[in-house]
Amino acid sequence: MMLEDFNSAEPAELISVLKPCIDIERWVNEIIDARPFSSNAELLYCARTAAEPFTDEEVASAMAHHPRIGERATGAGAEATLSRQEQSGVDPADQEIATALAEGNRAYEAKFDQVFLIRAAGRSPQEIIKTLHQRMENTAAEEALIVAQQLREIAVLRLEGVMSA
Repeated sequence: MMLEDFNSAEPAELISVLKPCIDIERWVNEIIDARPFSSNAELLYCARTAAEPFTDEEVASAMAHHPRIGERATGAGAEATLSRQEQSGVDPADQEIATALAEGNRAYEAKFDQVFLIRAAGRSPQEIIKTLHQRMENTAAEEALIVAQQLREIAVLRLEGVMSA
């Protein structure tokens, strides 16, 4: 989307653009209300600022939309499409990777009672698995901070993709 189009779009149109980045109403509204932006860099700075911090409730709500790492999001919506693109480096046909992720996901969910969330874009399956094992050593409080940071990275990365399309 061109920045000029973003700046002049109706709020309802922008909601449909921003919500797939992360479904947090406050974040979406803060970005819409901050227009116009003079550059994509200013828009992305606003997105980062609006995401700092996400509340525990916002994180929990956003987490409901994320599939397990290594599992493909279903559906034809923009958010599912973005998730599949982000996880494209994780080949579900690679049995060794799939098994390691499934076992890691189960252990993580047993400990933290939520899916393991990581910005998968730009990471190899081996890096994801290594990070999953490292994060298993965290306390719940430490992990909550990391999950919120990963959500921020995902949201801004998705918005960056929208603005470069």
